[in-house]
Amino acid sequence: MRRAVDQDRPSIAFFINGQRFIGKAGDTVLTAVLTQAGHLRLSEFDHRPRAGFCLMGACQDCWLRTMDGPSVRACSTLLEDGMAFVIEGGPAT
Repeated sequence: MRRAVDQDRPSIAFFINGQRFIGKAGDTVLTAVLTQAGHLRLSEFDHRPRAGFCLMGACQDCWLRTMDGPSVRACSTLLEDGMAFVIEGGPAT
């Protein structure tokens, strides 16, 4: 996933599997992760990449585990500086 228009917004550092990435202020976790990793998780049924489904908080497909344990709904959670996520099959695994 690529940004169609990259507005002049401050950069925010976040981590996926210990690897540092850069998102933009105002990004949801979903946007930031998909522009860097291409998927949020692997399907529990066929282990294929998943990227969310409804993108509006209704389907429960975008839950993403943080490094310190709790999960966040990626489509409706704004990215914060220093957030860290664990993605099975993601970067640095």
